[in-house]
Amino acid sequence: MTAPSPVPYPDLVEVHPGPALLHGLGHGPSLSAHRARYGDLPEVDALVLKALTHEADVRGRGGAAFPFATKLDGVRKHSSPFKRPVVVVNLSEGEPASSKDSALALVRPHLVLDGAVAAARALRATVVHVVLPGERALPARQMTTAVGERDENEDGVAIELHTAEPRFVAGQASAVIELLSGRRNLPVTAWQPAAFDGLDGRPTLLSNAETWAHVGLLVLRGAAAYRARGTTAESGTTLLTVTGPDGRPHVHEVEFGTRLRDVLPGDAAGGAVLLGGFHGAWATWPTAASARVSVPGMRSLGLPLGAGVVLAPGRDACPFSWTSRIVDHLAGQSARRCGPCFNGLPALASALGRLDVDRVRTLVGLVERRGACAHPDGTIRLVRSLLGTLAAEVDAHLAGACLRRPLELAS
Repeated sequence: MTAPSPVPYPDLVEVHPGPALLHGLGHGPSLSAHRARYGDLPEVDALVLKALTHEADVRGRGGAAFPFATKLDGVRKHSSPFKRPVVVVNLSEGEPASSKDSALALVRPHLVLDGAVAAARALRATVVHVVLPGERALPARQMTTAVGERDENEDGVAIELHTAEPRFVAGQASAVIELLSGRRNLPVTAWQPAAFDGLDGRPTLLSNAETWAHVGLLVLRGAAAYRARGTTAESGTTLLTVTGPDGRPHVHEVEFGTRLRDVLPGDAAGGAVLLGGFHGAWATWPTAASARVSVPGMRSLGLPLGAGVVLAPGRDACPFSWTSRIVDHLAGQSARRCGPCFNGLPALASALGRLDVDRVRTLVGLVERRGACAHPDGTIRLVRSLLGTLAAEVDAHLAGACLRRPLELAS
C-alpha cells in the first residue's frame, strides 16, 4: 500500500497578487476579461518567437531551468511536413507541495493557453495537448472551462484535454508522452529529448503551465517588459509555492533576486526549510532566510530552486521524521520499472524508518545515477541533504532523542 503524502493535495490555494503573471487578479480568469486586459494574441513565426524567448532568457519553470529558446529551436529544426510538431501544456503537477501551475489554471488560464497557442501557430502545429491534474479537481475544472471558451477557428489550432494519473511521477516528460500515446502514465527511458523525438516520433514542445504563461505574456507584452523585472543576470519573475506550519499553500510571484525571507512564513522561523519540493534539499533557517530567489545563486548554496517549492513546517517540526515520511511516500509513487525504483527506494524508506543510517548511506551510493528516470536521484538528493546539512538532527535520533517536538502538517 502506498504511504500517504505528508503534504496532502490542497483543496484551496491562496494566490497572492504579483508583478507580472499575477498582476490584476481582480479582473477574473475569463477569456473576455483576459482579452480586455491583454488584447488579441499576435501572430509570431518560429524565428521571431525564438528571438523573443532568447532575448528574455526564458527558462523552464518545471525544475530544470532549461532555455526555452533552445527547446523551441530543436522542435523547429526537427519538424517537417511529414513530422508535424506537437505542443503540450503539462499541468499535471504531481508534486503535492507545488500549487503554482494549479494557481495559474485558477486565475490565469488564458495566459497559459495563449503561450501554447502562439508556439503552435509559430511551429505550424495543428493541436495543443493540455494535461490536467488527476487529483486537483478545481484547477482541472477551471482549465476545462477556459478551453471551452476558446474558438478553434480564432486560435488556428485545436486544444485537446487529457487527465494525468494521480501519481508523483505522472508529470515527468516521458510519462506525459506515454499518456498522450494511450499507454500508462509512467516514465520510460527516453533515448532522445522530446523536442527531437516525442509523441508518435514527432518533435514535441512540452513545458509546464508556468513556462507557457511566461511565453504568453512575453508575446503579448514584449521582451522589454519581461526584462524590466529581476536582475541584470537573471531577468523576469517566478512563482513560489510557500507552505508554512498551518499546511496552507500560498502562491507568490517574485522577481528573481528577491530575498527568500520576504515570503517565508514568520511562524516557521528557526525551523529547517525544504526547498525544491520532495526532490529538493533541506536548508537551515539562517541559510534559507539569507538566500535570494535565483537558480544559479541557490545552486551555489547547494540548494535547488526546482519548481519553486518552499516548505517550512516550523521550528517544532522534525526534519528526520519529515524525510522518512516523504521517502516512504516516494517509494510507492515510482514506476517500479527499474531496480533503483523497484528495490532501492523501498529499501531506503525501510532503512530510514528503522534509523539504520549506515544502511541509508550504503543505499544512497547504490541507487544514485542508476535509475531509468530522475525519480531515484531526486529522492537521493533529499536524503543527502538530511545527512549533510542536518547531521545534528540525525545524530540526535541515533542517540534516541529528537532536537524538536514533532509537529506535522498532515495527520
